Amino acid sequence: MPDSDDLMSIRQMCAAYDVTPRTLRFYESKELLFPVREGQKRLFTKSDRARLKLILRGKRFGFSLEEIRQLLELYNIGDQQQTQLQRTYEIAQDRLADMERQRAELDEAIAELREQLDWGAKIIASMNQAKKAAE
Repeated sequence: MPDSDDLMSIRQMCAAYDVTPRTLRFYESKELLFPVREGQKRLFTKSDRARLKLILRGKRFGFSLEEIRQLLELYNIGDQQQTQLQRTYEIAQDRLADMERQRAELDEAIAELREQLDWGAKIIASMNQAKKAAE
């Protein structure tokens, strides 16, 4: 059993990492976190905290929970995390390419919408001028 000073309650975890108890229970059910159980109480170790940081970072970057789970499993294969780092790097490269593609599509849509808004503003202005002239 880990030293009690190294353990955090679910409430402490929620406050420290800005997550809900439901989120922590969900990650536990997906076998991403492995808190120590004392009856109904969940106590999270330093390892759980490190894993949660990686989970949250992976989610922020758009990694799927399955990708994150697989990457976390590679931590203990005994090659000083070389495989884990290599696989993370590969997934991150793919994700970055996806994000850059999405950004390009979004930039194009924004430019197109601005053009439409400019066109609409001109039409509205000319209609308002025509209305004033007719009065």
